[in-house]
Amino acid sequence: MKKRSSTYGIPFLALALMLLFASGASAQVLNKPTAADNPNLAGNSAWTAACASASFNEYFVNFTWSPPLVASNNEFILELSDANGYFSNPVELDRVSDKNTVFDFEFQFALPTDIRGENFKFRVRSTNPAKTSPASDAFSMYFIDYNSPLLISQNGSGTIPSGGIIQICGGGSVTLKPHNIPNANTYLYNWYRSGTLLAEKSESITVSEPGMYYVELDYGSVCSGSANTLSNTIEISTGTSAGIAITGDSAIAVCPGSSQILEANITGMGYSYTWYKDGSKISGPTVEGSTYTVNATTAGFEGSYTVEISGSGVCVEQSAPVTITSASDFEVALQSAENIVLLPSQTKTLSVTTTASSPTYQWFKDGVAVTNATNSSLVINGIGEYYAEVTENGGPCASAPKTSAVTTVVAPDSFEFVVDFVGTYSSCENTDATLSLTTINAVSDNGAKTDVTSDLQSSFAYQWKLNGANITGETAKTITVSDQAKNGTYKLTGTIDAFNAGSNNLEVKLASSQTLQITANGTVYCEGGDTIVLESSMDLSNETFEWKKDGALVNSSTASLTVGQPGVYQLVVSTNDCPIVSNQVTIVPFDASLLVLDKPSDLIIIEGETGTITASGADSYEWYDAGNNLISTQNSYGFQEEGEYLLVASFGTCTVSKVITVTFRDMFAIPNVITANGDGINDLWILPNTYSRDPNVLVTIFNERGEQVFSQAGYENNWPQSTTTFNKQSMIFYYKITRGGKSLKQGTITVIK
Repeated sequence: MKKRSSTYGIPFLALALMLLFASGASAQVLNKPTAADNPNLAGNSAWTAACASASFNEYFVNFTWSPPLVASNNEFILELSDANGYFSNPVELDRVSDKNTVFDFEFQFALPTDIRGENFKFRVRSTNPAKTSPASDAFSMYFIDYNSPLLISQNGSGTIPSGGIIQICGGGSVTLKPHNIPNANTYLYNWYRSGTLLAEKSESITVSEPGMYYVELDYGSVCSGSANTLSNTIEISTGTSAGIAITGDSAIAVCPGSSQILEANITGMGYSYTWYKDGSKISGPTVEGSTYTVNATTAGFEGSYTVEISGSGVCVEQSAPVTITSASDFEVALQSAENIVLLPSQTKTLSVTTTASSPTYQWFKDGVAVTNATNSSLVINGIGEYYAEVTENGGPCASAPKTSAVTTVVAPDSFEFVVDFVGTYSSCENTDATLSLTTINAVSDNGAKTDVTSDLQSSFAYQWKLNGANITGETAKTITVSDQAKNGTYKLTGTIDAFNAGSNNLEVKLASSQTLQITANGTVYCEGGDTIVLESSMDLSNETFEWKKDGALVNSSTASLTVGQPGVYQLVVSTNDCPIVSNQVTIVPFDASLLVLDKPSDLIIIEGETGTITASGADSYEWYDAGNNLISTQNSYGFQEEGEYLLVASFGTCTVSKVITVTFRDMFAIPNVITANGDGINDLWILPNTYSRDPNVLVTIFNERGEQVFSQAGYENNWPQSTTTFNKQSMIFYYKITRGGKSLKQGTITVIK
């Protein structure tokens, strides 16, 4: 198993943090995450694209950050952008809470199954303090949920032509489509013609040019080939039209019980024929099957018929359609309503129409013929079920009588109204609402309801009520409410003859038309920066209100709100029936990555020469030495001495601090291992002349508990002075070399006994 992270020893970490705090560091730096190698796979290379599937879905991302330490309850969260690299709605991939003292570690994640795109990015967030790293580079990432070869056929019919060849007539076209993939319309496709990638990305492609056509699923620039979805090949060739047609008239009427033979105009040449009705195949392909019999005894025989010809030396071609209808077919249509309420002393007229050429009529009431009712209309004055029977007395075919739809005539016991909102209405969101009558039901004595809206809506007298009281002047079927003061319960009543009707209740709660605006004196939050305060345009002294951050209550007592964290803020004032909701103000965290250095913060120079670091991105700069002395306010500084320096960059009221460590390039390295076994070889810790025997250079050594065990100015290469002080086989010590209080070198010494 490969090593996944590096953790410094606690004493050395404590010493490193002590030095960082002494030099003025004040904020963590979260670096952009990078792809890492998979420890469970051979090799040692980071992944460059994610091609996940059900059989493999394990990836690693490396992340580094810089002290000071985060809070003990902090969590680091790995997030994934959308396919365009935006983090408006990021997906959480991993979350860790045990890496708060580890500055270099790796996240492990599985790719979500709905991921498909070329420009996904990562970022890392910490929760305490709340910081966000820069976004990673863009990656091609796809979850391959289908990885079998596609099969394509004409119109996705599932029938692959013999030899994989389809011949079309000049000017014709063929639609190719896969037929063996579920949810085919949810994918993008790569279509090819004779090896050339085409522009089409859809599930099907309509082609007219000759060539070799095949397709694969589009899993991006990297993953498409590894998905193994490349289809079979269909060869499209072109030929000359044979002029296929169905002989005879283009419209044929057939009597019920008889049949009609359809015949192609090209016969006797060994071709195959396929017959279609209303676009669906009904016969073939059949060699020499140039005829088809339409059986008029079969229900639904009416329709549009075509024939398709194919075979050697002829291109695939379909004829113009021939329409088959029933010669005796005629229609009967009821012209009056199917449900009629008959009030006392009323009469109603029922009528039918027909397409019969020579019709006769007979009306029926409750299944019994009405005497002398032999016209196309009938005047009624009683309740019951009415219908008309129509007989065709002309035309080429004999036919049975046809009956119209039934009209049910009832006498009401009572009426009821149904009212509803017109258009979209949401309580406490609309600033106006329109209510209207939608249905009038006649209710019989047994509770049965008949919709009589079209018949009686113009006959009722109407009155709208609010909270049980009549609304003056509102006597139409519709009412519009646009005043919040008129919120309440609405009901419609009405009268006709001796009947009274009432509707259901509708509760109207309109939103206030008053505008609530909140403002902020700043929208970028940073620790130590100016205080951000939110204020309201409304006087809140006599109001009940709530300040909310990210939808959660944060304050309900003060008229202004001091922002303590980034987030989306809003004010809600409770008044009347509906709250007044303000605009949203988004407070964003300051982005420390705006500060850019042209060289690494660990600068190595040759003693006696100058190394310059130039900063950019900030409004102003201050450079400090290890003694906290201001040494420059320019955007660059030339370093000549070893030590630790501090750069403070200002962005308005926000600042970013960065520690610069300057060291001389060693001509002779400082040893980090000695063998204090008394054999005279490598028993002493020997420093190069740059640091030894110089009275201005102080050498201090600490044990692994941070206790000082040796300190000497003008070091004489004489430590350790005795080998008996080492009680373990291997011990670690820490050293620090300074000149005039400025740090020159620091590191570890391993003593092997």
